[in-house]
Amino acid sequence: MHLTRLALADFRSYQSADVTLQPGVTIFSGPNGEGKTNLVEAVGYVATLASHRVAHDAPLVRQGAERAIIRANVRGAASDALVEIELNPGRANRVRLNRAPLTRPREVLGVLRTVLFAPEDLALVKGDPGERRRFLDDLLVAMAPRYAAVRADYDRVLRQRTALLKSVGAVPKAVRSGKTSTRETVVSTLDVWDAQLARAGAELLVAREHLVAALRPHVERAYTAVSGERGPATIGYRRSFGEESPDRSGEDEEPGHARRLSVAAAALRAALAEVRDSELERGVCLAGPHRDELDLAVRGLPARGYASHGESWSLALALRLASFDLLRAGPGREDPVLILDDVFAELDAGRRDRLAALVGGAEQVLVTAAVPADVPDLLTGERFTVSGGTLVAGADHAP
Repeated sequence: MHLTRLALADFRSYQSADVTLQPGVTIFSGPNGEGKTNLVEAVGYVATLASHRVAHDAPLVRQGAERAIIRANVRGAASDALVEIELNPGRANRVRLNRAPLTRPREVLGVLRTVLFAPEDLALVKGDPGERRRFLDDLLVAMAPRYAAVRADYDRVLRQRTALLKSVGAVPKAVRSGKTSTRETVVSTLDVWDAQLARAGAELLVAREHLVAALRPHVERAYTAVSGERGPATIGYRRSFGEESPDRSGEDEEPGHARRLSVAAAALRAALAEVRDSELERGVCLAGPHRDELDLAVRGLPARGYASHGESWSLALALRLASFDLLRAGPGREDPVLILDDVFAELDAGRRDRLAALVGGAEQVLVTAAVPADVPDLLTGERFTVSGGTLVAGADHAP
């Protein structure tokens, strides 16, 4: 899988841009702030319908413009595709696939798959648990786009259940203590939401546990390869309630998978019943996948708080490399597009060279760098200089 063309209109700093791409390595170089990352951000948006830099679409539209447009031509093993995305801040975005409008934008997920390495990846190791949960969920969707709906369903139920819990705080204490039927009404309604949260949460939870089991050997190998034999590194999934279910990573078909869903849903419902009084008092949902953690360790110690800067970078890179390996081994056995956004500037010379050796054989690698010399010699290919929102092919920006 690779991109053959990327065209932008009023996206970030680009009033207009149109670049033809080839398989292999393409390097975008130029001073910071000139628009290199904006290009690969657009590629990532086509793959995920989200930016790796901002949570909302408004900053993606060039100042003074009403909308932004991204067009990407994708060549796959079986067929080619044209993806067109119109970003409309404050209104619904529009997505077309092969010039046909899509009723639901997420139907385009899976047409292009990417794995992005960026300076922000350090937060996967040093940041809050939400960063690591997002990493798992994004990878789930990349591997099986149907999980976008599972994720959205869980988030919707969680918001509504949390709103109900918060509403209890506005009820007078005498009412909450059971002196009127209001508390009974709230509790009865919570029973309904508990069932929905358990159903949606179980599917997300079981999928994450299966994913972590599949990732584990890839992460361990990639960490050793990137760090230069320093390690070992391990990963594990920790629920916010109860005990982790047995590792049956190959059990993804009925009836085994159905049993795991049923057991996980029952465990989550039991956990919600156990913490209900605390939830009513605090107005927050205290059990579920939104509070789970991806545990990362180096040399047997928690990576967050104990790993050095270099070890943290090696582990972050290992997570991305493991993602690439899983996606490559998935249906169709196609390489995702690899994006290395100014990542070499963050690494020492040894890690730069080892990373380049690991990714150089991918079908398509897009690299951004402020200093061309930061890019290892192993990664050679077409070059563009980026300056002021314009691209010049075949040029190289001097360090």
